[in-house]
Amino acid sequence: MSINTTHGLPFLPGNTFRDLTKSSFHRAQTLDFKNGYALPRRPAVGIGQEPLLSVNISQSERNQLINDIPNLTYGTDTHRHPPLQHIPAHAAYDKKVLRFYGFFRQEVFHSPDEHFRIRPVVIFYHLEDDTMCVTEPPVENSGIPQGKLIKRQRLIKNQRGDLYHWKDLNVGMDMSLFGRDYRITQCDAFTQDFMESQGIVLNESESIPSDPYTIRRIQTQQTHITPYDHNYQLERFLTLDRQVLRFFALLDNLDSQYGEKRPVTLHYYLVDDSVEVCEHHEANSGRDPFPVLLRRQRVPKHIKPACEPFPSSVLEVSPHDVEEYFSPQDFRVGEEVLLMGRRFLLYDCDNFTRKYFEQNHPDILLKPFTVDTRTPQDIKRVIPPYNGFGSLEDSLQNCLSLVPEPPKKDVIKLLENNHKVLRYIARLVRMHLICVISKRSIALKHRRQHSQNPLDEGRRFVLSYYLSDDMISIFEKSTRNSGIIGGKFLEKTRVPKPGSTVENPEYYGPADFSIGATVEVFAHRFVLTDADRYVLNYLESVSHHIPEHTLSSLRQKFVVNQTSDQDEQREGKKHVRLHMLNMFSLSVTSSTK
Repeated sequence: MSINTTHGLPFLPGNTFRDLTKSSFHRAQTLDFKNGYALPRRPAVGIGQEPLLSVNISQSERNQLINDIPNLTYGTDTHRHPPLQHIPAHAAYDKKVLRFYGFFRQEVFHSPDEHFRIRPVVIFYHLEDDTMCVTEPPVENSGIPQGKLIKRQRLIKNQRGDLYHWKDLNVGMDMSLFGRDYRITQCDAFTQDFMESQGIVLNESESIPSDPYTIRRIQTQQTHITPYDHNYQLERFLTLDRQVLRFFALLDNLDSQYGEKRPVTLHYYLVDDSVEVCEHHEANSGRDPFPVLLRRQRVPKHIKPACEPFPSSVLEVSPHDVEEYFSPQDFRVGEEVLLMGRRFLLYDCDNFTRKYFEQNHPDILLKPFTVDTRTPQDIKRVIPPYNGFGSLEDSLQNCLSLVPEPPKKDVIKLLENNHKVLRYIARLVRMHLICVISKRSIALKHRRQHSQNPLDEGRRFVLSYYLSDDMISIFEKSTRNSGIIGGKFLEKTRVPKPGSTVENPEYYGPADFSIGATVEVFAHRFVLTDADRYVLNYLESVSHHIPEHTLSSLRQKFVVNQTSDQDEQREGKKHVRLHMLNMFSLSVTSSTK
């Protein structure tokens, strides 16, 4: 038995009964898909249950139920309209900004010129998000950081934390932002239309009070402005630009100590009546290389009598103190002109200057004349005598320039004769200096005589001559138990011949080294006794530069050496034969016994 709760009782608490026979509590589906199409599906009806009422409704009735608008409780509203679509604020008020104009007063301390400043500002209110920003229009040469004073943000209205809304803004009101009071004076046309459309009545517009310091500053600038004819200056620039009068002059400076007359070039620019003086520099003149003696400027000709007693080194002449400046009529060829206290004698000019005076000033006569501007003849350089310090070439470089350079070398000779050395065997001949003292004067007389010291008899030296730089070095052979330490006797250097002058020295060369010749090296005399084979081979290759007696002495020496070597070989062979015979005789006698 089932309980029917579908009809008869109102759906109120206490009138409903739970169906004890119901076993399925899921929500049945009403749609089904067949062949890809959504079709209504008749739910399963249990035993003793009635089918859903929707299955008995036709398609037209369903559409009517969907499109039908329910009636009101009391009658039908015939004037009902569909609800309007909601538009958010960021879309409705996008790019809509209210603009108010105002100012604030800033106190100024410790200034005698001003006590306060009036600084105008512009207040922007963005309707889309109720943010505000404050900017100050920039003023030229104000010296105050201007621009955006308050960045865009929501601003607090009071101490409770309430925020400003566009309904709180109006013309003629004061608003406090971050401890500074702003006065709103007016607004633009869009702001006025918007506020009136929202039912807000705006107050009357006010004017921004003027800043006392700005007014006084404008008045001060106006008092110093002098009348200036732009059209006249433009006309001069277009007609006289790059037209220059050039005069050739002499700077007369003979009145001062070490004074002289120097040639200069004087330029007069017609476009602005300025004058420029350029110097003529010559090589080794001893002057600083400044090209301009007087920079381009307007030179005063007459100043006011009140400024004349003051010295020019103290007084800076301003344009108000000048009565007249120099003009083209003041520069006449053949006469002197006084510029900045210096006298310039104009002796000639160029062709353009002549044509200019003929066309514009025919009454002025130009009187050019010839001036000797040639430089004096070069003074012959005198080389001082050699003082003995360093080599002769190095000392000569100190006389040629302030910053001496290393003496130049024959690079080709260095490369061709590199590692080519001529070696000779020499023995030492000692000399004594005997001092003879007379009654009237003291004189040193040099007398050369051979040393009788037995220790010098066995001293032997190797003299090396370097063909690349013509230098000589001497090395002493060490002799056992001689008591003299061998080694380097003379460092590699150039050796002058005895009797040559210091200013024009003559050095030893390969032609001077013959067997038996005496070589004097810094008060030491050496006699050449022998040489190596390479010396003869090299001298024969350059025989056209070597005297014959040098070559013959070397050839004789090598022939004698060769014969002595052959004699020694023969004597050695004889001794060997005798030794062998003695050994053979001894062996025979021993065998017979």
